[in-house]
Amino acid sequence: MAAARAFDRVTIGTNPVISTSAQQAIPSPTPAGRTHVRVIVAMSGGVDSAVAALLLHRQGYDVIGITMRLWSADDSAITPDHQGCCSIEDVEDARRVCQTIGVPHYFLNVEREFRTHVMDYFVAEYQRGRTPHPCIACNDRIKFDFLMRRARFMDADYVATGHHARLRYDSSSATHTLIKSADPSKDQSYVLFGLGQEQLAHLLLPVGDYTKEEVRALAADGGLPVAGKADSQEICFIPQGDYRQFLRDRIAPQPGELVDTNGTVLGVHPGIEYFTVGQRRGLGIATGERLFVTRVEPDTRHVVLGTEEELYHPAVWVTRVNYVAGVAPPGPFEVTAKVRYNSPAIPALLEPHSDGVVLRFAKPQRAIAPGQAAVFYHGDQLLGGGFIEQPLD
Repeated sequence: MAAARAFDRVTIGTNPVISTSAQQAIPSPTPAGRTHVRVIVAMSGGVDSAVAALLLHRQGYDVIGITMRLWSADDSAITPDHQGCCSIEDVEDARRVCQTIGVPHYFLNVEREFRTHVMDYFVAEYQRGRTPHPCIACNDRIKFDFLMRRARFMDADYVATGHHARLRYDSSSATHTLIKSADPSKDQSYVLFGLGQEQLAHLLLPVGDYTKEEVRALAADGGLPVAGKADSQEICFIPQGDYRQFLRDRIAPQPGELVDTNGTVLGVHPGIEYFTVGQRRGLGIATGERLFVTRVEPDTRHVVLGTEEELYHPAVWVTRVNYVAGVAPPGPFEVTAKVRYNSPAIPALLEPHSDGVVLRFAKPQRAIAPGQAAVFYHGDQLLGGGFIEQPLD
């Protein structure tokens, strides 16, 4: 029965650690003066983070639930079918989960940090003609930077999240690795490529070895009030899902020209911020053929339109690359790669350079958008990733 399934318990001295396979678990010596390993669980109010807290509590960890207030919105902006996160209701759900489990819950206001590192970044990227990924920025700067620093302040040994991904530790090389989730349909390793060895040494991902159905069964078995709660599917700070209105409320986009790949003017547009590579709808012109946004040029304020075929590219240039192991693999190196969160990983050749990598795909990829992440794997192991600068031909 799914709800009865639990982590294997491995004991190092008197300290419980998580082991999800026969591989060696990560050592976790108990600090002097405490009998249990303390872990802060980042609780969004959803079922995954709730079950993460439940599992760790059952394993004997000293669990502290923390919910971060990331943004503020008028309650009228949140519709009944809203499937984002971080609302007042989510905070209350996290509090009730902690009460059910019997662990303390704290609420942190990090709106200032979130505004600077996530919301302002989101706007700035669109102004540069790029397509941002706010969840990656939130993970890097809030969950795995701010929260880990706060964990040290609270004398905690680990931070845990409800991400669907797995951790392994190779004792022979003393290296922490990130592995795809046991549930391929829910794998979130793509948004974790920015993590390094120091962070992984203090991170727990308790739900990564479970399918979503098993996670919900565990929540129901534990009497958690969020067992049937829908998953977050929207950008949390845009509850209505209209990112263009969000931008209009913060900046004054300047109009420009819609041009074809030869530079011929086809029309005008209200601002490059409203367009992304691969977009077809909302172009505001009728040419008698199917045209798509193939490129956005912030310097000229041109939005370049082309055919479906012109959306495909055999390679991509990626910068700000992070390797989870801390070093680049000897290149060229065969990998599988993803150029967007919901796309499948496809075979590619990774060519490391001093200032980035080139990924050459086994077959051309469609609508490669600057600003999105390109993430690469060896089998199920996440090697690293970076941000797309431009597609290559």
